[in-house]
Amino acid sequence: MQVIVRDNNVDQALRALKKKMQREGIFREMKARRAYEKPSERRVRAKADAIRRAIKLKRKQAQREGLLPGPKRKVPARAAG
Repeated sequence: MQVIVRDNNVDQALRALKKKMQREGIFREMKARRAYEKPSERRVRAKADAIRRAIKLKRKQAQREGLLPGPKRKVPARAAG
């Protein structure tokens, strides 16, 4: 993973790196590997993840078909001045 530092702005580059890591699921994986997870706990978590994904998929399909309102669109802030 690579992040470019522009104009010696390390804080901005660090934010970009954290965002990329979050998107890739690295933080979640690090947390999962921190301690041993019993097989029964792994099954429970995997089932909950599958249910969460299925619900999200159904919600998106309903939004596409017009049965549910779509996600709120962000309105860009107007430039002051």
